[in-house]
Amino acid sequence: MYLTDKQVADFFGVHRSTVWRWEAGNADGFPKSVALSPGCRRWRREEVEAWAASRTA
Repeated sequence: MYLTDKQVADFFGVHRSTVWRWEAGNADGFPKSVALSPGCRRWRREEVEAWAASRTA
């Protein structure tokens, strides 16, 4: 399943721009988004959840 930037932001309780900043700065291994079509980028839910788990461990 793929998540939008809004869904990822809601999951972490941050603003959408923070998600893009994390990706651009590769915030401690934050997963890269996947281009599904021109102008449509999404994150794999499993990768986002794994990243979140690694941050709390």
